[in-house]
Amino acid sequence: MAHPVNDHALDVIFRDARSYNGWREEAVPEVLIRAVYDLAKLGPTSANNSPARFLFLHTEAAKQRLLPLMMEGNREKTLKAPWTVIIAYDMEFHEKIPQLFPHNPGAKDWFHHIKEPTAFRNGTLQAGYLMLAARALGLDCGPMSGFDNAAVDKEFFQSQDGEMKNWKSNFICNIGHGDRTTIFERSPRLSFEEACRIL
Repeated sequence: MAHPVNDHALDVIFRDARSYNGWREEAVPEVLIRAVYDLAKLGPTSANNSPARFLFLHTEAAKQRLLPLMMEGNREKTLKAPWTVIIAYDMEFHEKIPQLFPHNPGAKDWFHHIKEPTAFRNGTLQAGYLMLAARALGLDCGPMSGFDNAAVDKEFFQSQDGEMKNWKSNFICNIGHGDRTTIFERSPRLSFEEACRIL
Protein backbone atom coordinates (compact mmCIF):
# COMPACT_ATOMS: atom_id res chain seq x y z
CA MET A 1 0.00 0.00 0.00
CA ALA A 2 1.33 3.44 -0.92
CA HIS A 3 1.98 5.88 1.89
CA PRO A 4 3.21 9.49 1.99
CA VAL A 5 6.92 10.19 2.05
CA ASN A 6 8.19 11.98 5.13
CA ASP A 7 8.51 15.75 5.54
CA HIS A 8 12.26 15.67 4.97
CA ALA A 9 11.74 14.16 1.53
CA LEU A 10 9.14 16.80 0.70
CA ASP A 11 11.56 19.52 1.82
CA VAL A 12 14.34 18.13 -0.38
CA ILE A 13 12.20 17.68 -3.48
CA PHE A 14 9.85 20.68 -3.19
CA ARG A 15 9.88 23.04 -0.22
CA ASP A 16 13.59 23.82 0.04
CA ALA A 17 14.49 23.07 -3.57
CA ARG A 18 15.32 26.02 -5.78
CA SER A 19 16.48 26.82 -9.31
CA TYR A 20 20.19 27.53 -9.04
CA ASN A 21 22.30 30.10 -10.85
CA GLY A 22 25.65 29.09 -9.34
CA TRP A 23 27.44 25.96 -8.29
CA ARG A 24 29.79 24.77 -5.58
CA GLU A 25 33.06 23.26 -6.73
CA GLU A 26 31.98 19.75 -5.83
CA ALA A 27 32.29 16.89 -8.28
CA VAL A 28 29.26 14.92 -9.39
CA PRO A 29 30.23 11.43 -10.57
CA GLU A 30 28.77 9.95 -13.73
CA VAL A 31 27.34 7.07 -11.72
CA LEU A 32 25.07 9.56 -9.92
CA ILE A 33 23.87 11.06 -13.22
CA ARG A 34 23.05 7.55 -14.40
CA ALA A 35 21.13 6.93 -11.18
CA VAL A 36 19.12 10.12 -11.77
CA TYR A 37 18.08 8.87 -15.20
CA ASP A 38 17.26 5.41 -13.86
CA LEU A 39 14.75 7.01 -11.47
CA ALA A 40 13.37 9.51 -13.98
CA LYS A 41 12.66 6.89 -16.64
CA LEU A 42 10.07 5.28 -14.35
CA GLY A 43 7.66 8.23 -14.62
CA PRO A 44 4.53 7.66 -16.72
CA THR A 45 4.09 8.72 -20.34
CA SER A 46 1.37 8.04 -22.92
CA ALA A 47 1.54 4.34 -23.84
CA ASN A 48 4.97 4.39 -22.18
CA ASN A 49 6.23 6.20 -25.28
CA SER A 50 9.16 7.81 -23.41
CA PRO A 51 10.09 10.41 -26.05
CA ALA A 52 12.53 12.44 -23.94
CA ARG A 53 16.19 12.26 -24.84
CA PHE A 54 18.98 13.67 -22.70
CA LEU A 55 22.37 14.84 -23.93
CA PHE A 56 24.62 15.29 -20.89
CA LEU A 57 27.51 17.69 -21.32
CA HIS A 58 30.35 17.22 -18.85
CA THR A 59 33.57 18.28 -20.58
CA GLU A 60 34.60 21.88 -21.14
CA ALA A 61 34.91 21.14 -24.86
CA ALA A 62 31.27 20.09 -25.01
CA LYS A 63 30.20 23.16 -23.03
CA GLN A 64 32.15 25.45 -25.37
CA ARG A 65 30.07 24.19 -28.28
CA LEU A 66 26.92 25.18 -26.41
CA LEU A 67 27.86 28.53 -24.88
CA PRO A 68 27.75 30.66 -28.08
CA LEU A 69 24.19 29.41 -28.68
CA MET A 70 22.96 30.67 -25.28
CA MET A 71 21.96 34.08 -24.01
CA GLU A 72 24.91 35.78 -22.38
CA GLY A 73 23.37 35.59 -18.91
CA ASN A 74 23.21 31.79 -19.10
CA ARG A 75 26.79 31.16 -20.19
CA GLU A 76 28.90 31.49 -17.06
CA LYS A 77 26.61 29.42 -14.85
CA THR A 78 26.51 26.74 -17.52
CA LEU A 79 30.28 26.66 -17.85
CA LYS A 80 30.66 26.29 -14.07
CA ALA A 81 27.99 23.61 -13.62
CA PRO A 82 29.35 20.08 -13.18
CA TRP A 83 26.80 18.80 -15.70
CA THR A 84 24.55 20.42 -18.27
CA VAL A 85 21.81 18.42 -19.94
CA ILE A 86 20.17 19.37 -23.19
CA ILE A 87 16.68 17.96 -22.73
CA ALA A 88 15.23 16.96 -26.06
CA TYR A 89 12.47 14.84 -27.52
CA ASP A 90 12.67 12.29 -30.31
CA MET A 91 10.36 12.93 -33.23
CA GLU A 92 10.57 9.23 -34.13
CA PHE A 93 9.75 8.06 -30.60
CA HIS A 94 6.94 5.85 -31.88
CA GLU A 95 9.45 3.46 -33.46
CA LYS A 96 10.39 2.25 -29.95
CA ILE A 97 6.80 1.61 -28.83
CA PRO A 98 6.89 -2.12 -29.72
CA GLN A 99 9.83 -2.39 -27.29
CA LEU A 100 8.30 -0.16 -24.62
CA PHE A 101 4.63 -1.24 -24.88
CA PRO A 102 5.04 -4.92 -25.79
CA HIS A 103 1.49 -5.99 -24.91
CA ASN A 104 0.26 -3.74 -27.75
CA PRO A 105 3.04 -3.09 -30.27
CA GLY A 106 0.50 -1.69 -32.73
CA ALA A 107 0.24 1.37 -30.48
CA LYS A 108 3.08 2.85 -32.51
CA ASP A 109 0.43 3.73 -35.12
CA TRP A 110 -1.57 5.84 -32.66
CA PHE A 111 0.79 8.76 -32.92
CA HIS A 112 1.53 9.27 -36.62
CA HIS A 113 -0.60 12.43 -36.94
CA ILE A 114 0.20 13.85 -33.51
CA LYS A 115 3.90 13.09 -33.17
CA GLU A 116 5.19 16.55 -32.25
CA PRO A 117 2.61 17.50 -29.58
CA THR A 118 2.87 14.01 -28.09
CA ALA A 119 6.65 14.08 -28.05
CA PHE A 120 6.78 17.60 -26.62
CA ARG A 121 4.15 16.98 -23.92
CA ASN A 122 5.52 13.67 -22.72
CA GLY A 123 9.12 14.75 -23.11
CA THR A 124 8.43 17.77 -20.93
CA LEU A 125 6.86 15.50 -18.32
CA GLN A 126 10.00 13.38 -18.36
CA ALA A 127 12.15 16.47 -17.97
CA GLY A 128 10.22 17.28 -14.79
CA TYR A 129 10.76 13.73 -13.57
CA LEU A 130 14.50 14.13 -14.21
CA MET A 131 14.67 17.27 -12.09
CA LEU A 132 12.71 15.67 -9.24
CA ALA A 133 14.94 12.59 -9.41
CA ALA A 134 18.06 14.76 -9.27
CA ARG A 135 16.74 16.57 -6.20
CA ALA A 136 15.75 13.28 -4.56
CA LEU A 137 19.33 12.05 -4.98
CA GLY A 138 20.84 15.15 -3.37
CA LEU A 139 21.55 17.27 -6.45
CA ASP A 140 20.32 20.71 -7.45
CA CYS A 141 18.99 21.90 -10.79
CA GLY A 142 19.11 25.10 -12.80
CA PRO A 143 16.58 24.79 -15.66
CA MET A 144 16.53 27.48 -18.33
CA SER A 145 15.38 28.56 -21.73
CA GLY A 146 17.37 31.45 -23.18
CA PHE A 147 19.11 29.66 -26.04
CA ASP A 148 18.68 29.24 -29.78
CA ASN A 149 16.83 25.94 -30.16
CA ALA A 150 17.38 25.69 -33.91
CA ALA A 151 21.11 26.35 -33.52
CA VAL A 152 21.41 23.81 -30.70
CA ASP A 153 19.59 21.21 -32.79
CA LYS A 154 21.90 21.87 -35.73
CA GLU A 155 25.07 21.74 -33.62
CA PHE A 156 24.29 18.69 -31.52
CA PHE A 157 21.63 16.64 -33.26
CA GLN A 158 21.10 17.26 -36.98
CA SER A 159 24.81 16.90 -37.70
CA GLN A 160 24.82 13.41 -36.15
CA ASP A 161 24.22 10.06 -37.78
CA GLY A 162 21.65 7.66 -36.40
CA GLU A 163 18.76 8.43 -34.10
CA MET A 164 20.06 11.73 -32.73
CA LYS A 165 19.24 13.49 -35.99
CA ASN A 166 15.55 13.17 -35.04
CA TRP A 167 15.97 14.87 -31.66
CA LYS A 168 14.69 18.40 -30.99
CA SER A 169 15.76 20.49 -28.01
CA ASN A 170 13.19 21.49 -25.39
CA PHE A 171 15.14 23.22 -22.62
CA ILE A 172 18.47 23.05 -20.83
CA CYS A 173 19.18 22.19 -17.20
CA ASN A 174 22.37 22.53 -15.20
CA ILE A 175 22.90 19.90 -12.51
CA GLY A 176 25.25 19.91 -9.55
CA HIS A 177 25.49 21.09 -5.96
CA GLY A 178 23.97 24.55 -5.89
CA ASP A 179 25.53 27.61 -4.28
CA ARG A 180 22.76 29.08 -2.13
CA THR A 181 24.36 32.54 -2.29
CA THR A 182 23.34 32.71 -5.96
CA ILE A 183 19.58 32.36 -5.51
CA PHE A 184 16.92 34.97 -4.90
CA GLU A 185 14.18 34.86 -2.33
CA ARG A 186 11.50 32.44 -3.46
CA SER A 187 9.00 34.17 -5.71
CA PRO A 188 5.29 34.05 -4.81
CA ARG A 189 3.09 31.21 -5.99
CA LEU A 190 -0.61 31.26 -6.79
CA SER A 191 -2.95 30.09 -4.07
CA PHE A 192 -5.31 27.15 -4.57
CA GLU A 193 -8.18 29.59 -5.00
CA GLU A 194 -6.35 31.49 -7.74
CA ALA A 195 -5.18 28.49 -9.72
CA CYS A 196 -7.77 25.80 -9.14
CA ARG A 197 -11.45 25.09 -9.51
CA ILE A 198 -13.53 22.21 -8.18
CA LEU A 199 -16.65 21.05 -10.02
